[in-house]
Amino acid sequence: MPLTLIVSEGLIPPSRYADTVARLSESFLRLHGLSGNRALTPNVVGHVQSVPAGSSFCGLEPRPIAVVEWLTPSFAFTSRDVQRAYVKEATDIVEEACEGRQPRAHIWVNVKHAVDGTWGIGGEALTNAELMEALAKG
Repeated sequence: MPLTLIVSEGLIPPSRYADTVARLSESFLRLHGLSGNRALTPNVVGHVQSVPAGSSFCGLEPRPIAVVEWLTPSFAFTSRDVQRAYVKEATDIVEEACEGRQPRAHIWVNVKHAVDGTWGIGGEALTNAELMEALAKG
């Protein structure tokens, strides 16, 4: 499950990148009831994409941005309770990491779903059913 944290340069100190990505990932796992799952946890990956100052826009104006973006199988984030809880927690985590440099109203969270059967791990294309089976064993 790839996580991308997209932030304008200077919003989050690089020394906080690892902790922020870990906290966002832990929240995802916990809210889906998968904390410590041996099949999924090693496949939750993340990176921070820092965009140069002046190259991000909000409201058609150059402004700093902070975006939490997940790419997941289509069975993730389907519960409205999970959606609400994750967006709140992720926003809280990023707001804290920004140390007051980014207004809460300018922190975004979104999820993209992969097409069933195109989730690739270790060179194998897995269907949702195959992923669910692996998660159940984990």
